[in-house]
Amino acid sequence: MSEATSAELTALQAALAAEHAAVYGYGVVGGRIGEARRAEARAGYDAHRARRDALGREVRDLGAEPVAASAGYALPFPVPDSVAAVRLAAELEERVAGVYSDLVRAAGDARRREAVASLREAAVRAVRWRGGSVAFPGLAERPGTDPATGSASVPAASTPSAAAAPSGTPAA
Repeated sequence: MSEATSAELTALQAALAAEHAAVYGYGVVGGRIGEARRAEARAGYDAHRARRDALGREVRDLGAEPVAASAGYALPFPVPDSVAAVRLAAELEERVAGVYSDLVRAAGDARRREAVASLREAAVRAVRWRGGSVAFPGLAERPGTDPATGSASVPAASTPSAAAAPSGTPAA
């Protein structure tokens, strides 16, 4: 297996793991979300299940065993009500977008187009859940950067490089 194929497989497996976590998280969202947004939660759940299944097939097509879902996932915060469920859905989408941005960097051609589409869909769902957007969905804000202006608030030498930033793999 070439180095490029290996990097792509690693990114595919990370995206698959993120989709497993998102499916789990949307199960929690669906159990707490209010009636007004239940259809939106169902659509998110279905979209992540479909992406999860497609990624599993892609990993198998590359001759590897797809990463398995965990029995459970740690949620980033308690989800006792509908307000918290909306926050969780937005968080799930932002984390999935981050993992797809990694796949965009690692993939080539058709797989890159699919990763871009997945990134875009997650970013749109995050905006709908959160009610606001970020400049570059899928890219974590660098520490020491003012999100409102994008300017550094600490000397550049003391901030980690973008390559060292965590990819945003969902914990939910």
